[in-house]
Amino acid sequence: MLKLPKTMKRKKVLWGISGLGNFAEHGFMPALNLIPRAKLHSVFSHDIHRARAFADKFSAHGHFDDFDAFLNSGIDAVYIAGTNASHFEQAKNALLAGKSVLCEKPVTNTSGEAAELMKLAEEEGRLFTVNYTYRYHPFIQKAKELIEHQKFGKILVVQANFNVDLVPGTNFRYNKAEAGGGALRDLGTHMLDLFRFLMGEVTEISGYLDNLVYKADVEDFVTAMVKFENGSYGTFNCSYAAKKGINSIVITGHKGSLRIDNLIASRYASAKLTITMEGEAQKVFRKRANKLYRLLKDVNTCFLKKTQPPVTAFDGYENVRLMEALEKNAGS
Repeated sequence: MLKLPKTMKRKKVLWGISGLGNFAEHGFMPALNLIPRAKLHSVFSHDIHRARAFADKFSAHGHFDDFDAFLNSGIDAVYIAGTNASHFEQAKNALLAGKSVLCEKPVTNTSGEAAELMKLAEEEGRLFTVNYTYRYHPFIQKAKELIEHQKFGKILVVQANFNVDLVPGTNFRYNKAEAGGGALRDLGTHMLDLFRFLMGEVTEISGYLDNLVYKADVEDFVTAMVKFENGSYGTFNCSYAAKKGINSIVITGHKGSLRIDNLIASRYASAKLTITMEGEAQKVFRKRANKLYRLLKDVNTCFLKKTQPPVTAFDGYENVRLMEALEKNAGS
């Protein structure tokens, strides 16, 4: 049999998953399996029976209920997907063990913890990124391109709606100790990251958190206004209590506007982009895109090349800091 030189062998990132919930099983793994140079190697859960079942389903090499043993199982990278409260310690230990890390959002429950992870990743020379998938949709990237080329002139306001129906139950997102908060921490973190990606840094944030339908320890509704460093404004609302929410992103500028429908809260659906420019006929485009696959493909390539993915530890920190500021201003 012909043996290829080492330089010609196809290297793969050996992944480990910590936190084997519904999204890891039905979101992350189907996307990871589409990437030729990525392979699931080990899984971790506090429930060894869950770990074994997950490993069997996806042909993982090892399954563990001991986190240190999991880190020492031969993996190159860790996807941290457990409850928000578990992110900090697990990410910290993974970085100290020399692993590249992809962490679920929000990166931690406090900005202090997020700052510590940012500092640790830099000190240890490790790659750290956060699962902010909306940046990777082609329509979002097109919107950013049009804004950067000033096609709409001065941007007046960016508006976004992210509304789902999440009934209180056993889901950790309604447990304040585990989730850190409700609709803001779960959905609003995506909107803040999207705003910063499109428009730059936020200098002011204010708004309201409330329980409009579901009475629980965390809010089921948040509405917020931000001011960007460039002088433009943004507004968003997120909720756990809309059975038929209409979700959209609208960018309004002096010379034109852009609207994206059926992108937020839709994993694989066909999104619609409408561009209205001064002196031009309205343009409408439709696109189906797997945002998570695009993010994972890029992150996996960065981990192979040992380069920092576009979403940084600072992004994770800044989004948590802004959420804390909103919670404080809203009196939550």
